[in-house]
Amino acid sequence: MSSDQNLPEIIPVVIIAGPTASGKSSLALSLAEEFDGEIINADSMQVYRELRILTARPNPEDEARIPHHLYGDISIADGCSAGAWLDLALPCIKDIHSRGHLPIVCGGTGLYLKVLMEGIAPVPDVPRDAIDEAGSLYDEIGGEDFRARLAEIDREGAERLESGDRQRMIRAYAVARTTGKTLSDWQAGQMHGPPLPARFLSIELIPPRDQLYARIESRFDQMMDEGALDEVQALGAFNLDPALPALKALGVPEFRRFLADESALEDAIQKAKQTTRNFAKRQLTWFRNQTQADLVIEDFATDDTIAMAVTVVSQLKKQIDAK
Repeated sequence: MSSDQNLPEIIPVVIIAGPTASGKSSLALSLAEEFDGEIINADSMQVYRELRILTARPNPEDEARIPHHLYGDISIADGCSAGAWLDLALPCIKDIHSRGHLPIVCGGTGLYLKVLMEGIAPVPDVPRDAIDEAGSLYDEIGGEDFRARLAEIDREGAERLESGDRQRMIRAYAVARTTGKTLSDWQAGQMHGPPLPARFLSIELIPPRDQLYARIESRFDQMMDEGALDEVQALGAFNLDPALPALKALGVPEFRRFLADESALEDAIQKAKQTTRNFAKRQLTWFRNQTQADLVIEDFATDDTIAMAVTVVSQLKKQIDAK
């Protein structure tokens, strides 16, 4: 890997964002082949190696066509955060660029894309024992009473978080107890501007909602045929902490309930599809309200939309090459 001193002043980075099942991976592949690019995952669930099918990770054939990074690199037992992902993504982007290739970041996790483009709050590491202690307290007194405890040291956090959001509630409580500052206090010192010298070009796929929902249904049926249920069943061998982020992946909670004889399979499938549709709706809302893309494509990845994206990326590369 080249050192930072050998990198040009500006690194072109293409970002492909959008809701689940909108065709991001297909567009990323087309652009990578057109511009000698390499693809970096920005999906918070596709980082886990044990969930290839249920998270719709690129298949082995696509990964053989173009180098893919940060797909399936992390064990489900370890967990991943926006900060941990950023620590992996930054050297990856620099390495791809140093070898003369175009970094293409592809994913629908808005927070991951936000910290890449804007930076991340310098929240310190919290000792594991402080998190475990907070978790034990939450489990002992319940979500509502725990939120009342949190309000004593972090009123804003308690007002912002739902009582059932165990992971974030515990995190906020542990940070405030161990550092004497709330998460909001730490985030007030957030970096302004990206954490690397880059020119980001963002492309968002925002297809019609009814068509997106139909594609979600079809893709979920395909994942079932490919063994999604077996994939979830295999997680039982890990003796996992229920609070781990990956256990909230779309379809995982529903299939775990079925495997525990708490629901029928068809009910689990329909509930998982509904949960996925609701998630896509939230993603659409987030991208519309929280981002300003260079190119918004109100369709899926088709020949016409790929041609539009190629034109925009070509213009970006010309602008940077001219400097």
